[in-house]
Amino acid sequence: MAQHTDLGKKGEDLAFYYLIKKGFKISERNWRYDKAEIDIIAIHKNRLVFVEVKTRSAAIYEEPRDAISNSKIKLLTSAAEAYILEKEIDIEARFDVVFIKWYREGKYELNHIEDAFSPIVD
Repeated sequence: MAQHTDLGKKGEDLAFYYLIKKGFKISERNWRYDKAEIDIIAIHKNRLVFVEVKTRSAAIYEEPRDAISNSKIKLLTSAAEAYILEKEIDIEARFDVVFIKWYREGKYELNHIEDAFSPIVD
């Protein structure tokens, strides 16, 4: 479990620095609401951006679009809603995914998908 957590932390750190280089202004990291955690919350081009980071070993084959289940999207949606209400934010929002495939030699591939999914509301 610790190895999985370490890989996830490395991925979140890579995503964090990547987004900063792209001009994102990071507001929060690992923001929690109820059972959900939003990895990164940022402002970019006057939009509020909720970023889910998925890091996988290259040995595991998975398409980025398959990495986030509908139940995870529902959790992220409710957390994003709570964040917007708590902070009284009134700008357009979107959900991005940063998918990182990690190779043994410390090399990686990073795929940033803007507006990756729409909210699912019950």
